[in-house]
Amino acid sequence: YVDDLLVTGNEEKLIMEFKVEMLRVFEMTDLGLMSFFLGMEVKQDHGGVFICQKKYAREILKEFSMEDCKSTATPMNQRKKFNKDDGADKVEEHQFRSLIGCLMYLTATRPDIMFAVSMLSRFMHYASEVHLQVVKRIVRYVKGTVDYGVKYTHSQNFQFHGYSDSDWGGSIDDMKSTTGYCFSFGSGMFSWSSKKQDIVAQSIAEAEYVAATAVVNQAIWLRRILADLHMEQKEPTQILVDNQTVISISNNPVFHGRTKHFKIKLFFFKGSTERR
Repeated sequence: YVDDLLVTGNEEKLIMEFKVEMLRVFEMTDLGLMSFFLGMEVKQDHGGVFICQKKYAREILKEFSMEDCKSTATPMNQRKKFNKDDGADKVEEHQFRSLIGCLMYLTATRPDIMFAVSMLSRFMHYASEVHLQVVKRIVRYVKGTVDYGVKYTHSQNFQFHGYSDSDWGGSIDDMKSTTGYCFSFGSGMFSWSSKKQDIVAQSIAEAEYVAATAVVNQAIWLRRILADLHMEQKEPTQILVDNQTVISISNNPVFHGRTKHFKIKLFFFKGSTERR
């Protein structure tokens, strides 16, 4: 039993022929233009395409009895640091993990909560009252922004570029940094991530370099996907990095002594920029 099959293309005639062939082989129901898919609401009109999870967000509020909570303007205090042993009482894991799981799925159309949810997901196995209150603040933020989503309008420019950023030693427990990136394509964001780095960076430059490497890897994968969709990117993909040291290192073929502590695998980024 299989459900929720999507068909896309730029030739309506070919799409209809494909549907006819599928109906001859399988028992299927044609639901027409996509409006709802795996919890995502899709609104298509002449102005573009808008995707959101308004219904799902309201279900989260209802499931955790927060329908009448007061909304907040931001998902979390960006300067707040969290750790495993914060001295607060531990909470029941099931509720905390359920909240995090629901919010993680909500990030499919909500890049504005990606960082906060990713940060709190690190404490699913040893959550305290402090962590629970912060997660509830994210839900309160969702309460005031249930209509938020991503809108894509008609565009003539289908080149995409990435944005990279990182903190340095933001995780108190293991002093690892957090990589954040997103990609814009045409008129809106379509790929985003916030993830703790695998290594301990010994400088802000290394932390930013690790983040930039992750973005380059993602960009290469996205370029291959676009080529398969007959939208091959002829021009180099621009990656915007806010650290001048990283930009200089990636452009300078000279191996500086100050960067010897960088892992060899990180220089995949430099090789990719040289081959463009």
